Amino acid sequence: MNTLKIAAGVGVACLLAGCNPLMQASLDTFKAAVVGPAPLALTRAQVDAVPFPQIKVTTVSSEGVMALIRQRGDLQFWVASGKQVLLLRNGLVVRTVGLGADLDGTRWQGQSPFQQGLHRLPQGYRSTRQIDLVGGYQLGIDVTSRITRKGIETLEILDKTYALLRVDEDIEAGDFRARNRYWVDPNDGFIVQSEQHLTPRLTLTITQLQPTRKDAP
Repeated sequence: MNTLKIAAGVGVACLLAGCNPLMQASLDTFKAAVVGPAPLALTRAQVDAVPFPQIKVTTVSSEGVMALIRQRGDLQFWVASGKQVLLLRNGLVVRTVGLGADLDGTRWQGQSPFQQGLHRLPQGYRSTRQIDLVGGYQLGIDVTSRITRKGIETLEILDKTYALLRVDEDIEAGDFRARNRYWVDPNDGFIVQSEQHLTPRLTLTITQLQPTRKDAP
């Protein structure tokens, strides 16, 4: 938790420096969770003006931009101006802070399929992970997963078009069932966009705004 607080503090200070309009828009939209904000109107010039790799994160009630301010091995720390934090590992969200019904942790039984690369997995690949949820002492919940490749789809992000392999992940945890969707580079498995059901009350759509795989500072 101390690591998260340090990362959030450093990230917010950096992102707000210079009052970048893109990050201010992100702060405003994440604060609009009650009424639901208008979608962010992003441009390539705005994204390129921020010296950090960025993602757009959308929930049912908010939308904003997060920046990558630290990477430790394959674990990435993404921070928004409003102090929301996402931890991603190989494109999968493994922890959230400040988004409401937060995911508090993720652990795999065996090797993570995301580490192997979704584009390499055989059809019907199954795995199990455990998650912890904030509140109610909900720890060690088993989540079973089944992977299905759906073929190539075209996505447009800002001013570029991408031909991406869509991979669906059907997950079950007790009565909770959902379908996560990932759009990955068919050559290297990099997840360019995803829709992830992290908890029964938290679903995120994550879009890489700089899918050029820039390294963290």
